[in-house]
Amino acid sequence: MVVANFEVGIIGAGDMGMLYAKRFKQAGYVVNLCDTPDRYAELRTRHGDLGINILEDGYAVSRRSDYIIYSVPAVIIGKAVREYGRATKMGAIVAGQTSVKSPEIEAFVKYLPTDTHIVTCHSMHGPNIDTKDQPLAIIRYRSDDEHYQTAIEVLGALESRMIYLTYEEHDRITADTQAATHLSFISLGTAWSLQGYHPWLNPQFISGINNVKVAMALRIYASKWHVYAGLAIMNPLAKKQLQCYVESMTTLYKYMIAGNRTEFRELVHRAADFIFGKDRSHKTILLDDDVLDQLSLAQVPKEQSRPNSHLSLLCAAVCWYRMNMSPYDNLVCQTPPFRMWLGIVEYLFCNQDMLEESIETALEDRYTQAEDLVFYTAVTGWGQCIELGSFEGYQERFEKTAEFLRPKLAEGKDLSTMILKKLTNKQQQSA
Repeated sequence: MVVANFEVGIIGAGDMGMLYAKRFKQAGYVVNLCDTPDRYAELRTRHGDLGINILEDGYAVSRRSDYIIYSVPAVIIGKAVREYGRATKMGAIVAGQTSVKSPEIEAFVKYLPTDTHIVTCHSMHGPNIDTKDQPLAIIRYRSDDEHYQTAIEVLGALESRMIYLTYEEHDRITADTQAATHLSFISLGTAWSLQGYHPWLNPQFISGINNVKVAMALRIYASKWHVYAGLAIMNPLAKKQLQCYVESMTTLYKYMIAGNRTEFRELVHRAADFIFGKDRSHKTILLDDDVLDQLSLAQVPKEQSRPNSHLSLLCAAVCWYRMNMSPYDNLVCQTPPFRMWLGIVEYLFCNQDMLEESIETALEDRYTQAEDLVFYTAVTGWGQCIELGSFEGYQERFEKTAEFLRPKLAEGKDLSTMILKKLTNKQQQSA
């Protein structure tokens, strides 16, 4: 049911802004949309036939809209609200779509009129996934009951699975589910770029869970850099987990090259027991061989595959163990990359033969140790970039790697979407 005589305003016509605009329009709402003033003519040309009101700037959107959603990168949320907040319609509801809520709430409190109701949100997925049945965080910060219920009703047009959180809970959960996940995938891409080979041509990345690594790394690099930079740099809780991932990687790699077999094994197995339990033989896992082997970008026959240490996955488990964190506690807010990340970590650790091969490869295979050195370097390099808070450095590193992987970005994004659909269908059937 559509709220009568109600207009939804969206400031920011990027991928997520357009996704929201189209969904609200389809639901029957009057939608007011803008981007930066220099894009006004372009938006009218490209989207003028959608029945959406394309307005010149955030002032125009804010003055007439009853629910205003700032769909801008986290790095500029303060600047955007400072610029347009004073034009907010009296008594309007305001939200943001950033992945880090602390700076967003700070900007709203500082720059919005006191009569404004703040009921913000965050779709826990990217713009290439339908909003239906996906997790949608709802955060009530400052609102009376009437306007809060109105916000819930309007957001119902997205047909998402609503999860009610405080902004502090949101930032903790996104840090737990996304920080190390994104670091691992972007580091894989950077490692491939540094070595000058495409993973679909490398025998170490042509089968099983390696298909998921490749597909999800390509999915991330097919997106915009700021989507991941904001969470990594602006969320202090994310920095804590990123630091733990880098430290865990350093520990494991030093054990590998120093020949500390016992220490390496004991650390990996302590992490495994902590997360998955000692008896993992009957555990129901998220992924299966049917999903993993059907979908691949590899241009090398499966028979020519080489062993892989899966150091990125071993490190994820050790990181969770050291942070005393169970990844299963956060499945209610799982994002597509985290769902796949947990799926392949689980797949590895619940297959005793594969886990043993992974450990032996890490400790004994000199070729793999050389490959893992480049991955370790990529992880520490990204960690330093994030620790320094360098958005420029993040953008440069990200876009350079994306350019190297460009030949397969679109195909990788499509492949990862297919894997996610199969996984979602499996979860729904077992629910």
